[in-house]
Amino acid sequence: MAAALRTTTRGIVDSSTRRRAEYSTDASNYRVVPEMVVFPVSTDDVVATLDVTRELGVPLTARGAGTSVAGNSIGPGVVIDFSRHVNRVLSVDPEARTARIEPGVVMSTLQKAAAPHGLRFGPDPSTQNRATLGGMIGNNACGPHAVAYGRTADNVVELDVVDGTGRRFTAGKGDPTFAAVPGLARIVRDNMALIRTEFGRFGRQVSGYSVEHLLPENGSDLAKFLVGSEGTLVTILEATVSLVPVPSAPTLVVLAYEDMPTAADDVPALLSLNPLAVEGLDARLVDVVRRAKGAGSVPELPPGAGWMMVEVGGATPEEAYANAEAIVAASASTSTRILPAGPDATAMWQIRADGAGLAGRTPAGEQAWPGWEDSAVPPEKLGAYLRDLDALMARYGVDGLPYGHFGDGCVHLRIDIPLETSGSVLRTFMTEAAELVAKYGGSLSGEHGDGRARSELLPVMYSPEAISLFEQLKALFDPQDVLNPGVIVRPNAVDADLRRPKALPVLPIKGGFSFSHDHGDMTQAVHRCVGVGKCRADSSASGGFMCPSYQATKDEKDVTRGRARVLQDAINGTLVGGLTSPEVRDSLDLCLSCKACSADCPAGVDMAQYKAEVLHRTYQGKLRPMNHYALGWLPRWARLAGMMPRVINAVLGIRPLAKLVLSLGGMDPRREVPKFAEVPFRTWWKRGGATNGVPGLAVGQTPGRPKAGKRPQVVLWTDSFSDALAPSVPQSAVAVLDAAGYDVIVPDQQACCGLTWISTGQLDGARKRLENLLQVLGPFAVNGIPIVGLEPSCTAVLRSDLLDLFPDDPRAKAVAGATNTVAELLTRPETRPAPETWQVPDLSDVTAVVQPHCHQHSVMGFAADEKLLRGAGATIDTLAGCCGLAGNFGMEKGHYDVSVQVAENALLPALRKAGPNDIFLADGFSCRTQADQLGGVQGKALVELLAERL
Repeated sequence: MAAALRTTTRGIVDSSTRRRAEYSTDASNYRVVPEMVVFPVSTDDVVATLDVTRELGVPLTARGAGTSVAGNSIGPGVVIDFSRHVNRVLSVDPEARTARIEPGVVMSTLQKAAAPHGLRFGPDPSTQNRATLGGMIGNNACGPHAVAYGRTADNVVELDVVDGTGRRFTAGKGDPTFAAVPGLARIVRDNMALIRTEFGRFGRQVSGYSVEHLLPENGSDLAKFLVGSEGTLVTILEATVSLVPVPSAPTLVVLAYEDMPTAADDVPALLSLNPLAVEGLDARLVDVVRRAKGAGSVPELPPGAGWMMVEVGGATPEEAYANAEAIVAASASTSTRILPAGPDATAMWQIRADGAGLAGRTPAGEQAWPGWEDSAVPPEKLGAYLRDLDALMARYGVDGLPYGHFGDGCVHLRIDIPLETSGSVLRTFMTEAAELVAKYGGSLSGEHGDGRARSELLPVMYSPEAISLFEQLKALFDPQDVLNPGVIVRPNAVDADLRRPKALPVLPIKGGFSFSHDHGDMTQAVHRCVGVGKCRADSSASGGFMCPSYQATKDEKDVTRGRARVLQDAINGTLVGGLTSPEVRDSLDLCLSCKACSADCPAGVDMAQYKAEVLHRTYQGKLRPMNHYALGWLPRWARLAGMMPRVINAVLGIRPLAKLVLSLGGMDPRREVPKFAEVPFRTWWKRGGATNGVPGLAVGQTPGRPKAGKRPQVVLWTDSFSDALAPSVPQSAVAVLDAAGYDVIVPDQQACCGLTWISTGQLDGARKRLENLLQVLGPFAVNGIPIVGLEPSCTAVLRSDLLDLFPDDPRAKAVAGATNTVAELLTRPETRPAPETWQVPDLSDVTAVVQPHCHQHSVMGFAADEKLLRGAGATIDTLAGCCGLAGNFGMEKGHYDVSVQVAENALLPALRKAGPNDIFLADGFSCRTQADQLGGVQGKALVELLAERL
């Protein structure tokens, strides 16, 4: 089969173990390993692949972004990934308000193409910045604005498809003979009474095949019928979809309620006012965001246990606001807030968009799973249905956080069903839940499709005659049952092919991470990835950093989700041979360890930590790659170089010698070795340098000793990078902190955080250094003295990795709690200087390109720095995304090209665009190094800028 596919297609045919693991699951509970994955470069490749698999009788599954929650986009045989190449917007017709697209186009890409014409595609699922139109058509996706614009089916005009017999045709509407599919008209004619009574009963009846569209009174619409058929009848080659005008002045109303069923009771009263969206949101979901990112990450909300988010539009902002007030008046809520378009409204929509990931853990921290995540009932019955569903969950002793499209009667809900050992509870719960939704005249699925999760339960919802109708349609379009078998017709069991029960616990080993946030089990940690695929999206426009390697390569291998799937498969052990296997090393190789996923992934995946743990387990007690010694022990080499820095710099300044050293050290010879400081900071400090030429310190003042009078003390913690490679940064920090009224303490002993040992998986070595750090900094922290970190990646270790490596050490918690960035210290109410004592220097003449360090974005956040800079009058362009060097990553052999590609995502274009007098501001040493080596731009740290203005 592989030989035939490689002969007949121009695309990539990949049957490697690692690739099969990456595509063995989607955003569902299921794992089905394909034989191979095909990446077509054109629709001709797709047709050729279909011909080969049909001739050989091999199953085929079409896949877009792989965000299907019901197991719709996985299957045996061949998986076709449309998203890599078959992903163009072919045309936009603003007069007809239509667009012609290929199935792999991401929905947000279509929105960008339509926006200049004042148009958009109506349905907008929460995964719109990575979901493909082919997948949306396959599942009949809806999203929040389906209340106003309908489902995907309501917005599809024509489909260019190939069915399971090899028949290619254009599916449209208006032909009651269905000439393109002989035999279809007879099936419709023979089943008209059945179709009219069992199908199309309410808007979100998506389960099964939507045969109501084939009725003559509904336009005999073959295209709309095929929408939602989940790739079981046809494979889409192209689609023509309708567009709608972009609403002007959208305004969000937040209505608070005592519980979610009470919120649902209010839906019918609001629908009569023609809102654009009506979304439910459990308060506990918002609590997840607050715990992860701080209270400031959530707008002020009216008090309640749950909310409805109702969006309205208007010709003007005033009209929209009036419509919002009408919603408030019509609601039964006693506590409300109206949010015009702006940051607060955007933040609320982002929380709602991240619902699937946020709901992956219950309030008690237990893993929660899909399966019953997409049920729908007529909106007027939603409140009663939710109360009965709550009772069913209570009877099973399970919990979940409901949210979803309440205006359409659709509920999204992940439940902590115990899948760790078997799927027996899942089967019984799902069966009872299906009976419950059928009692209310509802649908097993409201937009996600039935897939492997619910297809077996269709007889609970439909009559035997309806199930027979599905079988007749399947036989007509796909008689060999090669298109996505096991879905809808002749379905696999609900509890077959479950991924989680086969993954045994992976408990901590000596020296490794504790995984205390995952009950001490690495298996639970890697299964945080629920597959929603936010890591595939370019979220830089909204300030996201994840996932830089994927944005460079567009390969599932190089995205957080793909890596998590390979790790999950390694733990499963039936395909990938364990955590030390070559497939795992290959998967993790281009991970920059930027930690962006730990903040940007709504499920809290921390691939940098998993990579460090895997490297630790792989090489513990063994000979390591040379770069682990060269870069992983960098603080050690820096101290040695500090003994004769001029000689070392002179030798490494000879380019052939530098290239040799780089190559021998496992580094790319195209890189340059940073220069070592002739006088490291700690040497300068001990020599009394703090009294020589540094503003703010009195001549003769002993370093670290307060002036006369009581001033607040701070510990200036100088990491290895700042000390040996950039001493001007801590020197500037001394000046700024002293001028701001602090007494600066520099501990006598060096305290390394072990960052480079962590990033290379030498966790035993990292522990030794952190144990020493706790001895040095712990006494200050437990006595309430703030600690100031300068290098963001090192500061982040103290705020994150330290806690996981020493979960039971109270000193670790004290140090983490006491550690601040300079900006945090100067802006936090509890530590900032009194305004009458000191104010940040005027920066109104400063225009800067600012590169936040990835670890700062992920752990500390950049809000304090932005607040300080903007408050001082600076004009800043804050970049989103990694610089590409990422500590040791960009230095390592084999990573240079990807490092440059990542830099081209944001950093290098911004530097080229900057004006001649603009400055480049970056606290991260690696960020400044990347800008220097690739862009020829010298950067400075924030404290250096402030010190210049004292």
